[in-house]
Amino acid sequence: MRKIVHIQASQCGNQIGAKFWEVISDEHGIDPTGTYLGDSNLQLDRISVYYNEATGGEYVPPAILVDLEPVTMDSVRSGPFGQIFRPDNFVFETGFHHVDQDGLDLSTS
Repeated sequence: MRKIVHIQASQCGNQIGAKFWEVISDEHGIDPTGTYLGDSNLQLDRISVYYNEATGGEYVPPAILVDLEPVTMDSVRSGPFGQIFRPDNFVFETGFHHVDQDGLDLSTS
């Protein structure tokens, strides 16, 4: 069986990725909460390629969303299908490491 892990990076990648999941969810009869509402067995055919089935029968995309700031992540979360993603799949970090002109990591000093 095949499996797709979707990695979305930066503002553009996350915006395109959010739209991708909106379209794929519509094609497979998945609503914004991850619940299957379709009416065709064809929609369930190979659904496991795109989604993981969570407890309660909900479908969750195996996606990793990465950015340097939380603003993009917040816009994805508040979008039409933002609730379909697992909260721990959002990864962002700003200003954690500060490097000086000599390349030394100042955050550990």
